[in-house]
Amino acid sequence: MIDYTIDIRKQLYPNVEVPEEIKSRRADVLQELGVLQNNVSVVLALMNNEEIMKKMENMRDSKALNNYLTQESDFRVEMMDSFVKLAKYRYECGNYSVSTSYLYFYMLIMSPTDKNYLNVLWGKLASEILVQNWETALEDVNKLREYIDSNVIGNSLQVLQQRTWLIHWSLFVFFNHVKGRDLIIEMFLYRPHYLNAIQTMCPHILRYLAAAVIVNRSRRSILKDLVKVIQQESYTYRDPITEFLEHLYVNFDFDGARQKLQECQTVVFNDFFLIALLNEFVENARLMIFETFCRIHQCISIQMLAEKLNMKADVAECWIVNLIRNARLDAKIDSKLGHVVMGGQPASPYQQLVEKIETLSVRSEALENLIERKLKAKNQDPYQHSWNLDM
Repeated sequence: MIDYTIDIRKQLYPNVEVPEEIKSRRADVLQELGVLQNNVSVVLALMNNEEIMKKMENMRDSKALNNYLTQESDFRVEMMDSFVKLAKYRYECGNYSVSTSYLYFYMLIMSPTDKNYLNVLWGKLASEILVQNWETALEDVNKLREYIDSNVIGNSLQVLQQRTWLIHWSLFVFFNHVKGRDLIIEMFLYRPHYLNAIQTMCPHILRYLAAAVIVNRSRRSILKDLVKVIQQESYTYRDPITEFLEHLYVNFDFDGARQKLQECQTVVFNDFFLIALLNEFVENARLMIFETFCRIHQCISIQMLAEKLNMKADVAECWIVNLIRNARLDAKIDSKLGHVVMGGQPASPYQQLVEKIETLSVRSEALENLIERKLKAKNQDPYQHSWNLDM
């Protein structure tokens, strides 16, 4: 990214000439880029041929594509090694959109058994994240997950390492994609291999899983499963967000939860992935405190509740009024006495059934995928490859 370096230097030092060393480095980069492009000129010509690209996208079978390209041009499958090097070089130059198009072309042609396939999957995901194409990036996360889980890699330690990397990289997608809050829960909590990887290699990821559950009102039913995992891992990892849930749902310590909520605000504000959720996180955390407190008490002092929520009494009263109205809670406010009086709140059997079905459907899908992988591994010999992740 020499051009970017030169632009930054000019902004910082407008009256200073660009050093010859940088100019020389730029010339070297362009020369290397020219050599790499020349080595795969046949492939680049194919990519620029709209008719051929349309036929390729319709064919989809890698063997048929190879035969077609070999017959229609001077293409040879050996060229794809150099093509991957060019895609990586483009990535290193900051041409992420170009890199994604090259890697997409590679994935159309080459079989998943190719030695570069895993590296290409990672490079494609990284490029899509950097151009902020979250829909395609999510597709790449799923492709990587399926590839890693397909027993192609073979080595258990390498598989665990790959899953750990995928967990971390997927945070970029989950905290930017519109469906990310649901998808992070399904992948991290209800896919046993990935939950195991979190518990074994990166328990700090529980922070992001917990935050996703807190801001996701529609998934409150999974709190029991999440809190169980947090308790299991509390001896290796704790932070204000996980401790907030422990105080609230294990110890029913409302003063402790209130204190941890203050600490959570600092954590969320300083976290790269969570800062955009700050207001939503605080609002939903207060709601969780309120709901839990209401389940235990029949009549609640607004002043005391305001203290629990770190709010002023008049602000807390307005907040509770809006909450009762919007959430249709069976409660009323006695303004003279300054109390919130709770009515009977039996859980709706229909709602309980819906929540159970949602949880069971996710678990059934995970079980189905596991059975399919076991059958596939039983019916065919897994390919043994040793991968070196360069991207």
